[in-house]
Amino acid sequence: MKRMLTATLAVLSIHMAAVSQTNPAITSWIINTTGLTGYNCPTCTAPVFGTIAANIQSVSYTSTDAYIKSQGIPSYNVGPWSSNPNTPSAQNKTWKITLNPVDNSGTKTTVGLGVVGVWSNGVGIFNPMDGYYWNSATNAIAQGMGTWNRNAYIFEGVSFDACLGHPNQTGTYHNHVIPKCLFASTNSSVHSPIIGYAFDGFPIYGPYGYTNTNGTGAIKRMTPGYSVTTATTRASGPSMNTAVTIGGVASTYYAGTFLEDYIYTAGSGDLDQYNGRFCVTPEYPGGIYAYFVTVDASDTPIYPYVLGPQFYGTVNAGNMGPGGGSNAVPAGAVTYTPTAAGINEYNTFPSEINVYPNPLLDNALQFEMTDNSYDLFVKVMDYQGRVVASKQYRSLQYDLKISMPLSYLTKGMYMVSFESNGHKMAKRILITEE
Repeated sequence: MKRMLTATLAVLSIHMAAVSQTNPAITSWIINTTGLTGYNCPTCTAPVFGTIAANIQSVSYTSTDAYIKSQGIPSYNVGPWSSNPNTPSAQNKTWKITLNPVDNSGTKTTVGLGVVGVWSNGVGIFNPMDGYYWNSATNAIAQGMGTWNRNAYIFEGVSFDACLGHPNQTGTYHNHVIPKCLFASTNSSVHSPIIGYAFDGFPIYGPYGYTNTNGTGAIKRMTPGYSVTTATTRASGPSMNTAVTIGGVASTYYAGTFLEDYIYTAGSGDLDQYNGRFCVTPEYPGGIYAYFVTVDASDTPIYPYVLGPQFYGTVNAGNMGPGGGSNAVPAGAVTYTPTAAGINEYNTFPSEINVYPNPLLDNALQFEMTDNSYDLFVKVMDYQGRVVASKQYRSLQYDLKISMPLSYLTKGMYMVSFESNGHKMAKRILITEE
């Protein structure tokens, strides 16, 4: 019996290790391995250099779920926040993300107030509401959630910092829209990376993806299926053209100031009513339902920003509402340790792929192939194993000499991998400051 139990545990351990190496819900997080601290605001009136542990403190996983521990504080500089007296504080959260997300085929869960997901650095993702709504019973703005909910980007945007985030009254630093300091948000040359996960377990990408859902076509900016209503009145709502005075402050609630002013039209954009689509991505070559943050051609956030009014999949309730994010890591969960820094270089191609120069020059990865008869997949990973750049080249459609822009990456050591016709190669590259 003891030998059988030991063997069972060994098999389970091998299975769990395999899960960690293949599931992006485990490997896509920015884990703090060097003691980075956050709530750093050097430009605040009174400069702040915080001591709160930044990014993700640990990632654990079972065969079904990942457990993400975070204080909700980024390592990049934040603040100042105009017209906002709040300051960030440690949140001590453990988010539970399913490794096997599924479509909620029943009644969809409404994206309510508060946190609806978590960015890859552990910062909370908030819904698009500012917490105030039009109360038709009293013809006034009430606090909470109602029929006509105010747009946080419009009413709270003045208090966003350069990273488009701010803290609320509980000290929770968060973003209602694209987190511009988290990744190279304007890079349109490659498929955007995974930048977070919604609480239904489906990934959230930056604004750029493949034109076609099967992973083909040029890289393009994903467009939402929502547009501002052309109506001139609101049923049981405030006028669109007349200033309404609430608490001595006059506001004109023009079209777009309430979330319900946005109308979804199927097929009018790349994304569905939940702000996602089922598609092939670099991390999910077999396809996955994925959300995309949405911006316009000038990189300005546009509705629905991150998620639509409802979640696409089945939501883990343990993450939602007051006290959300207090999930207990079960006994036997395995701690994930990033391994990219320890990956050895290897090559199973018939001949060497010439990668040059190394260190990189002019912020471009250049390489030469000897054959373009097969599809070529190229991925660049940071020291934590997160894919920070990727490109798929279709057979007979790419030159043997290729230049892949990487100007948006910071200096440091990376691993680049090539895969074509069953052959694989991995090589370290160094990016230095000029």
